[in-house]
Amino acid sequence: MSKVIYIESNGAEHVVEAEPGRSLMQLAVDNMIPGILGDCGGACSCATCHAYVDPSWLDKVPPKSEDEAFMLEAALDVRDNSRLCCQLKMRPEWDGLVIRLPESQV
Repeated sequence: MSKVIYIESNGAEHVVEAEPGRSLMQLAVDNMIPGILGDCGGACSCATCHAYVDPSWLDKVPPKSEDEAFMLEAALDVRDNSRLCCQLKMRPEWDGLVIRLPESQV
């Protein structure tokens, strides 16, 4: 099974087994990763699953949709590699994907 590595802003790492097709938000919530809330349940209608795709993986994930880009406008500390984890569905080729978490969502 594939793995995703979530890294908190303080450097703490969480390695999570990831089934293909599951959103990175749902994987984080199911594994109680601090900082990923997923208040909207994955409907791309909040920004509580905002995180950063590690630069080494950025060219391997699909581009943001217009809806995702719009929702990211409500997030704090948005960067070029900011994504909503609910919009990224795990793929087998993403084994080892690194997701960095912002310091705060609120």
